[in-house]
Amino acid sequence: MTAWLEDLGFSTKTYKRELLGDHTLYETPKVENLTKILLLGHNDTVFPENYFEDFIEDDTWVYGPGVCDMKGGNIVALESLRNIHKKNGSIKNIDFLLVSDEESGSDDSKLVTASLAKNYDYCFVFEAAGENLEVVTGRKGVGTYTIHIEGKASHAGTSYLKGIDANLEASYKLQKLVALTNVEIGTTVNVGKITGGIGANTISPKCEMIIEIRFNQNSEKQRLLNSLNEIVNTSYVEGTKTTLTGGIQRDVMEANSSQKELISLLENITALKISTEQRGGVSDANIVAACGVTTLDGFGPYGDGDHTIKERALKSSFEQRIKMMTDILSYFQNQTK
Repeated sequence: MTAWLEDLGFSTKTYKRELLGDHTLYETPKVENLTKILLLGHNDTVFPENYFEDFIEDDTWVYGPGVCDMKGGNIVALESLRNIHKKNGSIKNIDFLLVSDEESGSDDSKLVTASLAKNYDYCFVFEAAGENLEVVTGRKGVGTYTIHIEGKASHAGTSYLKGIDANLEASYKLQKLVALTNVEIGTTVNVGKITGGIGANTISPKCEMIIEIRFNQNSEKQRLLNSLNEIVNTSYVEGTKTTLTGGIQRDVMEANSSQKELISLLENITALKISTEQRGGVSDANIVAACGVTTLDGFGPYGDGDHTIKERALKSSFEQRIKMMTDILSYFQNQTK
């Protein structure tokens, strides 16, 4: 990507990392009072080395790791930029950020992304399109937490009453946590993993619960956090002590009026009806949107099977998306604020 984008006049700024891949910002010259655009993608897939590395194609689909999520989307952005450069001879006021850790939660890159976001008027994210080529206007927020419970070990046969059962405490907390779920409004709480105890003949001295929360509204985020703290600070089994670690990975991306105005403009530019959808999954769009930047997601190709060895992307959707983004980005090359 660096070689291809530098051929189009982009300069490269690298955020060096030791324990994961580098994040890279590709920049073009800036013109004052011209709309500033951020294109956003990620290079990583969920697949380990030597596990799923083949690329094949037929008349309709391409298959391979990332063809849908989201190296395919990066190619849409690249080809659109190539078209603009071929037409104009240069590109201005468009930057392209590629991060390396989106699939593992953007724990490192989210600080970089948030610090850069304020420099732009609009952000287009190249995660996969919807089945009917929808773009994404909303994504759930997500947080991951671990509850650590301390009890007291004792022999289950000779000293049963001297023990303080951390596993029993976890069972009460589990029910309270799951009860916070409200599927009708898109709020879910999942206790995905519980580990605790030593053996059948020992009262459990420790237990851990790994929890994920997802929410569609900031009001729900606050309700969940307040309830989570209350559950953590309540001892249902006398003598247990509980601590909480973790935090919000990505804030909610809520659909808003500025997106509607932008979509109306994009429909006029492209002469297309642009359908929209909201998704339960998260992306780096959440991070930019939380910074107040008008953000739209789902400008990659349509595909399915992502995160599996059956991942594929529809060839015709590449053509549609490349033409769409070429038209959109060409328009903003001469559009003042």
